[in-house]
Amino acid sequence: MKRLVKNLLGLAICVLALNAHAKEWKDIRIGYEGAYPPFSSIQPDGKPVGFDIDIIHALCAQMHANCTLVQINWDGLIPALQAEKIDAIVASVAITAERKQKVDFTEKYYNSPRRLIASKASPIKDATPAELKGKRVGVQRGTLADKYASAYWAQGGVQIVRYATQDEAYMDLRSGRLDAGLQDATAAYSAFLTKPEGENFKFIGQPILGATPEQKALLGEGYGIPVRKGDDDLKQQFNQAIDAIRANGVYLSIEKKYFNFDIY
Repeated sequence: MKRLVKNLLGLAICVLALNAHAKEWKDIRIGYEGAYPPFSSIQPDGKPVGFDIDIIHALCAQMHANCTLVQINWDGLIPALQAEKIDAIVASVAITAERKQKVDFTEKYYNSPRRLIASKASPIKDATPAELKGKRVGVQRGTLADKYASAYWAQGGVQIVRYATQDEAYMDLRSGRLDAGLQDATAAYSAFLTKPEGENFKFIGQPILGATPEQKALLGEGYGIPVRKGDDDLKQQFNQAIDAIRANGVYLSIEKKYFNFDIY
């Protein structure tokens, strides 16, 4: 009995010690892209706006944290996180096995498949390598669309054209320099297809969700918030805040501001 009491006391002391050393993040630097509407873009006055930006503000308010937003090009976000220039990323970063090797992720805060878009007059009927053979398909560099097209379409004769931003891909699609574009379906619908510049374009084929375990692993588990390896306290704070804004209606109010459908 004495030994049991001693062991329980020792366990309690260990738990208290761990809690005492848990870091409470009050100042957080958050990286975002700023070139991916409707999730993030920059207004003429320099102010960032979009779904991701509103989510940042909501999470930081929930955590009672002082957050500094840092705009970084898409390709530089994870390197900046690893170099400790920022502490987290809120920029529609998909949770994939490859990225988990470099960073830790929170739970998802939204989800969306990839889809192909093309001109309404296009002869392309489906998003398959056979249909796309010899065609020029635009993707944003480093995105899941890029990774998927490179892995499963390029070997079949599809010409993959990579862009620094999604808007650049849309510009070439409109000018006729591309036959089609592959990107996140939610972003394509909200930022292009429902706008005047996208009125002559449409989705082609079915949403790309992954037909095999390998494809599903590549496409990921939704979009989360990357933090550095080992920053478990920060990850936990974000997870608790995500759950809280989902429960208290704040998330829904943000979602309705940008979308007329559930993206979670």
